[in-house]
Amino acid sequence: MTRSAGPAGTPAEASAEASAERSAAWADSAFAGLAAENRRLRAELVRRHLLDLATGVLAVQLGISTADAAEHLTALARATGLAAEDLSADIVNAVATSGSLLTAPGDAPGRSAPEVLPPDDLPPVLGRRLRRTAAAAEIADGVAEGARTLLQGGLAPLGAESLWLWRCAEAGSLRLAGHAGVGATEAAAWWSIPPAAPAPIRAALAGNAAVWLEDGPADAGPLPGTGPDAARAVLPLRRRGATVGVALVCWPGPTELGSSVRRAVTGLMDVAVAVLDRPEAEEPGAPALVDVLDALVHPGALLRTHPTTGAPALDHVNEAAAAALGGALPADDRSLHRAFPHAHEELARLVRRARHTRRPQHAARLPAGRPGGAPGPLLDVRVLPAGADRSVVLWHTVGDPGVAAGRAVARLQSVATFQDSLTGGDTVWSEQAYGMFGMSRHEAPLPLLALRGRVHREDGEALTQLLRTLTECRSGAQTVLRIVLPDGAVRHVRVAAEPLLERDTVTGFVGVYQDVSATRRTELALTATFDHLTAVRDQAELRHQLALQLQQAIVPEVTALRELPGDLAVAARYRPAAKEYQVGGDWYDVLPLPSGKVLVAVGDIAGHGIDTVTGMVALRNAQRALAFTGSPPRQLMSWLNEVTLRTGGGATATAVCALYDPEDGGLVWSSAGHLPLLLIRDGRARLLEPPHDILLGAVPSYTYQERRTVLRPGDTLLLYTDGLVERRRDGLGTGLARLVSAAGRLAGRGSPELLVDGLLGAALGDTDDDTSIVAVRVRRPGEAEAEAQAEAESGAAAVAGAVTVTGAATGTGAVPVTGVRPDAGSGTGTGSGAGG
Repeated sequence: MTRSAGPAGTPAEASAEASAERSAAWADSAFAGLAAENRRLRAELVRRHLLDLATGVLAVQLGISTADAAEHLTALARATGLAAEDLSADIVNAVATSGSLLTAPGDAPGRSAPEVLPPDDLPPVLGRRLRRTAAAAEIADGVAEGARTLLQGGLAPLGAESLWLWRCAEAGSLRLAGHAGVGATEAAAWWSIPPAAPAPIRAALAGNAAVWLEDGPADAGPLPGTGPDAARAVLPLRRRGATVGVALVCWPGPTELGSSVRRAVTGLMDVAVAVLDRPEAEEPGAPALVDVLDALVHPGALLRTHPTTGAPALDHVNEAAAAALGGALPADDRSLHRAFPHAHEELARLVRRARHTRRPQHAARLPAGRPGGAPGPLLDVRVLPAGADRSVVLWHTVGDPGVAAGRAVARLQSVATFQDSLTGGDTVWSEQAYGMFGMSRHEAPLPLLALRGRVHREDGEALTQLLRTLTECRSGAQTVLRIVLPDGAVRHVRVAAEPLLERDTVTGFVGVYQDVSATRRTELALTATFDHLTAVRDQAELRHQLALQLQQAIVPEVTALRELPGDLAVAARYRPAAKEYQVGGDWYDVLPLPSGKVLVAVGDIAGHGIDTVTGMVALRNAQRALAFTGSPPRQLMSWLNEVTLRTGGGATATAVCALYDPEDGGLVWSSAGHLPLLLIRDGRARLLEPPHDILLGAVPSYTYQERRTVLRPGDTLLLYTDGLVERRRDGLGTGLARLVSAAGRLAGRGSPELLVDGLLGAALGDTDDDTSIVAVRVRRPGEAEAEAQAEAESGAAAVAGAVTVTGAATGTGAVPVTGVRPDAGSGTGTGSGAGG
């Protein structure tokens, strides 16, 4: 594996780094700060409690108000140079001369009692620690929390390893109220002690005095603890002269328990009496699971499902989970909503699914999104069913590279791995990655953020989306990129990656590369082979059907030609698709109507093939029939839309329908999503802005708009389909601009036939789609006679026109249409009624 520092520079890289910095600041203030604030408030509460105790002592001793006592305490702290809480501990300890912090208790019957130690024999540092511990235990929310405080702050410095607190119950039995430093399994075994208790416990209860066992209980009977020779102390817990419970302190081995240790332990157990008033711990229903969770270094929790509501609640959390959740939860509210306010719904669904299926459930992160103000997410969440009403929840707060890499590798097989750092670390590649990118092992590996220079330009957006998902959405993603090798070859590489998270901060990526070039080539080869075999099998039938349907669809019935009114000259061409069997749906029509107006129309049905041509014929004939109603173009287009919806089999089409009135030269037209008309006037070409209406067959009962354009003598109007202007690598706007430029150059030719032939010859489009084009020219006075004379003098031109007509009937040439030519008397596709 080799490493390389990760450069930055592109917008995606800068966005990733900025996102990581924002996430780090946000996570530090929201998640880690929550636990720190909770600890600070708890420490301040303990400090305030200790100061209040000392203030009360001074107020009684000096006979002053509590406010004056508080000021006096502050002044004493400044004068002595002690911290206020240390001075408060000394004051409270000093007045407890009759209490157990300063007086050694008597031993159990049969032992000699030690002498009473003077107050100054207790080390000040130890005395202050014990008093602070006592103050913290006195404000504990429950017996279990109080026991942990007494053990960690007071007993552990004395060498003790565990503390047990039993409360006296009915019939002389004892019930465990709290414990610390003890496993759940062992606690369950000693949860209830019958009246026939072990001898040391009976002795402490009977004599109301502590029993000190420096070498263990020996033959006195079993007691909780590490071993039979480990030191123990059994102390009665008394309140107002009555025994209310028993405490057991255990050491890891034989220990000499001197007078100061005994006095300190006895004093702490006086505090334990007050702790017994707090809510006691519940007996664990699955102690073995609790012990397993407590042994884990990452967060874990045991959930219990309510038998009536079915809602899961926390039964136990280990130390890592308590820290992740901002501290211990209150005993009166251990719901998921309280513990996981932003992920409780998703977590509850996982728990229900685990209980229902009896199978472990997994989620990469909870919550799946990123709620505002939320702490860091739960990562790699696993929920395991544990009996009828319990579930175990495990999660991480920091992204684990091994787990994240495992998720990425699970997506693919036989891949090269990588790992990137966003915090100043290195990029790591496995050996296979160098071959995929055509690089030497001596070259530095490329971070994912610096991969853009090797990616095909058409795949840049795919890389950007991958990086955005990793850095902004903080979730895994995969894509296929074309990698351009140094020698110019292109390789298809699948990239699957996962973000590395520290709370909610993206610190890097791990993932895999897979060369899928061979797979792509195999897929293409198999597809081509299948298509070839299918074509060979169906070739004879396909040719027969094409010949039959093309004859019926492309060569429709043609009406007799007449001279078009209004001195109109019309030329039209249809160019079939370049591919032999890719028959398109273009059509055009120029038709004089009984009203004296002239119908000019062009349309294009989406798609190719026999069904498309059949639909084209139906729409063209329907438009012809509807035009005889004398209705305006907008009404004709609305009717044609309904025809498309009811007879098109789901097809859609674009079309433009225009009616020219020779009386005033007005052209009224409507467009159904078609390309704009082109007007040539005074040698200049421009596009007419079309109505912004939808195409035919999209929605029913649509009302189309109209435009009116006045045509002057000498004007030429061009109607066309997309095959004339579309190019594979250019936008439609570029193609229309080329058309305007070409039409302007050809405007001087005057004749519509020369214009359409010139535009087709210019090869403005390259999509190999079929093309229809119609040019309508309003002749100037005398222009018709000049054209007729020129035609009569050029017999060769007439012969060439006949050859063109013959070619159009066979589908190999262009079809001219002029409104002033006599009727040819055949269905060859010429004249105003011809169409493609």
